[in-house]
Amino acid sequence: MNPDLSGETVLALHAHPDDESIFTGLTLRRLADAGARVVLVMATRGDVGGSHVPLAPGERITERRTRELEAAAALLGVSRLVLLGHRDSGLPGGPDVAHPLALAGADPVALGRSVAELVDAEGAGTVIHDDDAGIYGHPDHRAAHAAGAVACALTGAAGFRMTVDREHLALSARGRHLVHGAAHAAGVGFGRVTAEIGVAVTGSDADLAAKREAMLAHASQIVPDTLPADGFADAYGYEWFLRGERDGGTAAPGVLDALGNAHLLAGAR
Repeated sequence: MNPDLSGETVLALHAHPDDESIFTGLTLRRLADAGARVVLVMATRGDVGGSHVPLAPGERITERRTRELEAAAALLGVSRLVLLGHRDSGLPGGPDVAHPLALAGADPVALGRSVAELVDAEGAGTVIHDDDAGIYGHPDHRAAHAAGAVACALTGAAGFRMTVDREHLALSARGRHLVHGAAHAAGVGFGRVTAEIGVAVTGSDADLAAKREAMLAHASQIVPDTLPADGFADAYGYEWFLRGERDGGTAAPGVLDALGNAHLLAGAR
């Protein structure tokens, strides 16, 4: 059962369309169902991604991915979607990182101030953003981490840094989580060990179904065959977060803990 989070506003900062569903779909849906206002801030529109489905004549990939993002946001109960308009930087080590408009090259302080303005305008008490490793080292995820950290420092909002539990995924997902393929393509590691993670969020069958539907809304990026209903919970049934730091130590439990911290259960599976 969801707690009553009426009056709470949570801002979730993500790098690319589909990240919101893959890494925080359960969390955002449950926050919305609990009465919280969810503000989704997307740093890029996935400019350099390909498409698994044909684009319409004259359609650009950014247009397709934006429509998919809007559909996924509606499925997850997002109250407001904000597009920051930076350019996708591509995979680590790729040529797009050097593009002058790439998110990876953005001034992290200026970007963080922009996010902080949204935090203040929305009255958000909590900011969800990437961990300092960018989950799997992606330069855009690292940039989103830096911006989120600056925004939290400027506003005093509680920070929760999204990641994945690689030990849990090794036992349960066996390569079926999309982060495995992304990390392999980039030739990098990913995630954290269970002992590093402070919060794990899970949900009901209905919550899982909503997350899967939101992921499938990103048809240009996610092939349905990679998300079979059977076994979906093994790969995507938990979402993991590190608590932010405050006053030189780890911050106290916050809004995400109110959803029910499944950390011990996630680590034991």
